[in-house]
Amino acid sequence: MNTPEPRRPGQAVAEFARYLRTETTGGIILLVATAVALIWANSPLGDIYRSIREFEIGPELLHLNLSIGDWAKDGLLALFFFVVGLELKREMVVGELSNLKAATLPIVAAIGGMVIPAGIALSIGWGEPGMDQAWAIPVATDIAFALGVLAVTGSNLPSSARVFLLSLAVVDDLGAIIVIAVLFTTKFDLLAGGIAVASLLLYSWLQHKRIRTPWLYVPLAVITWVAVHSAGIHATIAGVALGLLTRVRPDPEEHEAPAIRLEHLLQPWSAALAVPVFALFAAGIEVSGESLGEVFTGALPLAVMIGLVGGKFIGIFGASVFAVRTRLATLPRGVGWRDIAALAMLGGVGFTVSLLIADLSLTGETTELAKAAVLLASAVASLTAAALLVRRSRAHSAENNV
Repeated sequence: MNTPEPRRPGQAVAEFARYLRTETTGGIILLVATAVALIWANSPLGDIYRSIREFEIGPELLHLNLSIGDWAKDGLLALFFFVVGLELKREMVVGELSNLKAATLPIVAAIGGMVIPAGIALSIGWGEPGMDQAWAIPVATDIAFALGVLAVTGSNLPSSARVFLLSLAVVDDLGAIIVIAVLFTTKFDLLAGGIAVASLLLYSWLQHKRIRTPWLYVPLAVITWVAVHSAGIHATIAGVALGLLTRVRPDPEEHEAPAIRLEHLLQPWSAALAVPVFALFAAGIEVSGESLGEVFTGALPLAVMIGLVGGKFIGIFGASVFAVRTRLATLPRGVGWRDIAALAMLGGVGFTVSLLIADLSLTGETTELAKAAVLLASAVASLTAAALLVRRSRAHSAENNV
């Protein structure tokens, strides 16, 4: 009998490289989808765009008569969050976040990058209608966009810089998931909640028993999604929960663990389909001189923009300085403070999850203004970070050639 090839240390690096390539491609498709949405929504065919987005489909049973925009937000994004859950579980068990010393810096930086933007947003928008939930909009960092910008502009940065950004973004996503679960659960159906818990326990048991057939897992995932949605919890939480319950350590006879296998299978669909389709229906805001003026004068959109661009930078960089100066953590190998500053600026690219929270927390025209603020802030943060990363990449290239 052939002995399976042992898991090599370099495999973790290979997994990260594959993740980076997929998310880079996804970031480009996401950018194209956003451009299409903006052009379509502001063209003579804009009414058709809005009609499609608001068209309801699905049975009324279990509250599944949703608009196409809501199906993209609640359904397709569940796939994105499932992949996030898989990545989070892998990072915590066998990746960077499994080593407390290595994980301390991105964890502290991510916490700073959530608390400071939320505090800035609240202080600027205090008393504005909807601000009781909209403070959460600048909390999130978009993995696909951030990694895409880093891959294009920071090719000569040490690999440890990329690992730091990915770990930070994963912890950031966990924080956003908790915010969505707590902040946007307005009602709770005990029966549906019980079914959701039972489904998740069954999924965990099947993983423990090493059952592999998709004929059990796919229907179970659908049942879990429907139950979580019907319980009053945002349906994307079902994806996260299933991802976190998936096994990440391979058995001796396995070539790779189920979590890795599922990432290979589903991440391209998440990056190239689920997130771009969500963006297509979420980013289609009507842009006019008047609306742009309101974005720069209204307290709520200003809170979102300053929270994302300024708050993220101050929070991530400031928390990193605090962690290193107090000896809670050390800088990644080969990474300097100017590199951390560039990566901190890149954290201000909110996009996917920020647009989702804007949709969940606001209604009417205020939603459109908040989304416009997210798009503008993400553009400013990505362009500024790109300029900084190009300079840092050249500096590292020069150092390596000496």
